[in-house]
Amino acid sequence: MTVHDIAGQLPEIAVLRDHCRSMAMLEAALSPEWGDRYYSFDARWSETESMASMRDGSGDEYSIVFSTAGAYIRGFAHESAMSPYVEDGPWPGVLDEVPGVFRSCVEEPAFSDEDGMPVVTACIWRETGDDVWRTGTIDFPETAAGDPDGAGCLFQLLADRSAEAFQRWAEDYYETPVDLEAVRHVFDSRPLTDTIVNALNSDIALADLEKDIAEIGYPQG
Repeated sequence: MTVHDIAGQLPEIAVLRDHCRSMAMLEAALSPEWGDRYYSFDARWSETESMASMRDGSGDEYSIVFSTAGAYIRGFAHESAMSPYVEDGPWPGVLDEVPGVFRSCVEEPAFSDEDGMPVVTACIWRETGDDVWRTGTIDFPETAAGDPDGAGCLFQLLADRSAEAFQRWAEDYYETPVDLEAVRHVFDSRPLTDTIVNALNSDIALADLEKDIAEIGYPQG
């Protein structure tokens, strides 16, 4: 699986944004400690943008910037044969066709290393007026089979957006049962209640999530 395959499995921008927001909200309930979370969402990353992100703690990460221009997705798989550190620059084609409206994302310091090189192995974008997600024209390395740019692993919960997929991932990561109906509730962007929060984590209450709810922009009411 490559970024080309993932692009064909992504929903429209608004649906993807809601899904990312819901995953971040679920993790906020499952893991009160922010540093232990994979998925996060900053509804006010800038005055005009929100951002979803994933960090696995081992070097793999992605960032999704949502703006009036559309959505820009950057992924980095640190063990990929297409790592920019292999050839001292992004793999040919990954960023070459990114439209001008997203150039600020390509050049964003938060997505680059200390020398200003974009840290990326996979990139997908969609302008507001587009009806499909787009990627660059890429010749993938022949020696890297299966998931050459890391897209299949990085974006697995963006391609499979089912509550069951998130439950499986969360139970494996947190090594504890995760209530499927509570996951479905949050995936439907329904307001949180103490009952739902308690079903996800019996050690916290709804009031404990007030700061996270505000940061994520999760709908309450």
